[in-house]
Amino acid sequence: MTSALTTYLDRLSIALSSATAPETPDAVQPDRGITGDVDTQGDIPDLSFLSGAREDHLAVAICSVDGEITAAGTDHEFPIQSISKAFAYGAAIDLHGMDYVDTVVDEEPSGEEFNALSLDPHTKKPKNPLVNIGAIRTHAMLGSTRQERTQRLRTVLDASAGHALEPHRETWQEELKSADRNLALAYMLRAAGSMTEDATEVVGGYIEGCSVLATVTDLAVMAATLASGGTNPLTGEEVFSRVAARQVLSVMLTCGMYDNAGDWVSDVGLPAKSGVGGGIIAGLPSRFGVASYAPQLDLHGNSVRGTLFFERLSTDFALHMLDGVEPRDLEECAQELMEVGTHP
Repeated sequence: MTSALTTYLDRLSIALSSATAPETPDAVQPDRGITGDVDTQGDIPDLSFLSGAREDHLAVAICSVDGEITAAGTDHEFPIQSISKAFAYGAAIDLHGMDYVDTVVDEEPSGEEFNALSLDPHTKKPKNPLVNIGAIRTHAMLGSTRQERTQRLRTVLDASAGHALEPHRETWQEELKSADRNLALAYMLRAAGSMTEDATEVVGGYIEGCSVLATVTDLAVMAATLASGGTNPLTGEEVFSRVAARQVLSVMLTCGMYDNAGDWVSDVGLPAKSGVGGGIIAGLPSRFGVASYAPQLDLHGNSVRGTLFFERLSTDFALHMLDGVEPRDLEECAQELMEVGTHP
């Protein structure tokens, strides 16, 4: 028997697809509560085509902290890209302790693009670990050699997903060819005295972590690992300490959607992290992790249809953390939406 939540996700996926793919260039589709037209479709980056991204790709998934998974849409593996930054940050905290990590990378929103050339002028620290310069510095903390750093991040990513994840070599190699800006960020850290590790090796390992492939279901499990306080809901493995998981979610809430973080908190109200591969993860602490995949990006580097999905999901299920409403059982709420006819 199909659950109400599955039906909800299926119908929302269909609504999102039609809302962002008008038949004529100037059309605005009837959206059943979802806004979408030719101006908000976004573009697929050339890099995403290397791993098989298509315009009709769309997937969503929810994983509860009890390990129950509900998903809809295409089952496509794609590079997690900047989503890896959140997990590297958690790994650094558990390796070195929160006090030390806080002396190296700050936790403040930057209000700048994700690849901005910026350091705090007084502390010489990156503003947060979820912009590129902060993520590069965080990656450098994961070990004394490139191999050690790469292995630690891969171990954490694998444990969060509950199985081994592999990098996409074509994406990885292509990003290495165009890594000048990330190398500039790494050398900027070295010039400021904020990093001593070899810039080329750190950036190479950081890019490899970004190229790791996952499905939207993998990402939902990874988000649920953070939402559960650091324990993978499928395997029972403690991937992060509660301190690390809480800190990662805290920074995701304020910094995870780049220079669109303010709008995200207002409209969705969940800790989240996006990647230019088209994925978004979010978590409601002690309840569940959610993920979406649609490769078209907006000007901030966030998935257009993924953002629309989360806005609608948050509204329909009253998930905003600041709503002052007790979170409800998702299946019961979905059933009510079906009965009253306000589903997508």
